Amino acid sequence: MKYNILGTTDLKVSELCLGSMTWGTQNTTDEGHAQIDMALDYGVNIIDTAEMYPVNPLSKETQGDTERVIGKWVAKSGKRKDVMIATKASGAGYMNVRDGAPISPETIHVAVEASLKSLQTDYIDLYQLHWPNRGSYMFRQNWNFDPSNQNKQQTLDHIVSILETMQGLVDAGKIRHFGLSNDSAWGTSQWLRVAQDRGLPRVQSIQNEYSLLCRLFDTDLAELCHNEQVGLLSFSPLATGLLTGKYAGGTTIPKGSRMSLSPELGGRITPQVWPAVAAYQAIADRHGLNLAQMALAWCRTRPFMASAIFGATKMDQLELALKSTEVVLSDDVLADITAAHKAHPMPY
Repeated sequence: MKYNILGTTDLKVSELCLGSMTWGTQNTTDEGHAQIDMALDYGVNIIDTAEMYPVNPLSKETQGDTERVIGKWVAKSGKRKDVMIATKASGAGYMNVRDGAPISPETIHVAVEASLKSLQTDYIDLYQLHWPNRGSYMFRQNWNFDPSNQNKQQTLDHIVSILETMQGLVDAGKIRHFGLSNDSAWGTSQWLRVAQDRGLPRVQSIQNEYSLLCRLFDTDLAELCHNEQVGLLSFSPLATGLLTGKYAGGTTIPKGSRMSLSPELGGRITPQVWPAVAAYQAIADRHGLNLAQMALAWCRTRPFMASAIFGATKMDQLELALKSTEVVLSDDVLADITAAHKAHPMPY
């Protein structure tokens, strides 16, 4: 396992990050704890979660249970200092948390206190905003994204108020660092500018979707993250299981899999996606690689990558993903991947 510096901090994060969003629905507490233990044995030192988890399904009744699974592990293991915990505050429109209230200083304080209690910890290593109040083009909203209803001054005032709130939480020792999620190049640049102008906590990371099948990050955000030292924590690097090969072109849907619970996989199932998956499967087969391991190993080659967040529901899936750090992609594999991307640039 290799480690990358997170942003401008002194934190060294493992190149793989353990995702937790199935703990509490698809996985039991004991299974979540077993996953943490195995991941730490392989050198993973960061767990990503969110106050709105678990998923599959999302519900008000289970909201926060994933953080509580982690909290029970923290209390039981006594290994809090061995792992970094990243969590996220929900925002506008998500009715299962604070009835869909937008992110504000008031909701941040409520959310942080609840997360600290659930996680059974005194501090959060990385506190992230799950999505911006002004809206986002992530989650397939890029096809009809329209920012014309945004109010720039309102956005800037919001940034100031939240960064001042983050400063207070840092000073109180409740969070260490601050990050974004599902944000854009323009949005991230504004958070960075305001932080620099006012001497407030800077954005150290951005958590956006990124995989062989979803490469919206490759242009403006890639440039911003390189020049401004903001690390990408990529979510869905296996494209919610599409890049494991287990769905066999949509003809096989394993019982209990994410596709069995969410047939459209959040808008990822399109007529274009299966030929794209087949192209990457062919590359893996041609070079004697496992598709999932190839997809994770490719993420490690990206110059803006801090850590790729992956999840698993079964221990053999987890071990397979963890062993992807042993895979080194040849120049021929990378060339084939580039050719496949040009042939299948935006499959969903």
